[in-house]
Amino acid sequence: MRIALFPGSFDPFTSGHEVIVRRAMALFDKVYVAVGVNTDKHYMFSTEERLQQIRSLFVGESQVEAIAFSGMTVDLCHQVGATFIVRGVRNAEDLAYEQTVAAVNQTLDPAIDTVIFLADLEHKDISSTLERERLSHKPQK
Repeated sequence: MRIALFPGSFDPFTSGHEVIVRRAMALFDKVYVAVGVNTDKHYMFSTEERLQQIRSLFVGESQVEAIAFSGMTVDLCHQVGATFIVRGVRNAEDLAYEQTVAAVNQTLDPAIDTVIFLADLEHKDISSTLERERLSHKPQK
């Protein structure tokens, strides 16, 4: 089985993230969307809310599973049997960062490869940071 892990904080999970998962589904038998938990970070949404956002988008799609994690991504790959890490990039800055992270992960385990999806034009300007900003200024009902 070809198993991939798509790690991130996903605070919140955006339409750009969803597109990356759907593209990954075409290449992999199983895609774990791994919601990072870092006690040093302050999130807009709780871990459970972030997981629920993802699960609600992929209801009935057994190929996708949302899980929470803390620690090293490579360690989680070992736990779930993933040999691929999926990442999305919007621009050259994202790519430079992801190349550095991929090199570290390859040093930790050369059997785990990083697959990078380029954002499509429709989603290249979407980020969780901007989405949080938008949500924080949304009028309360």
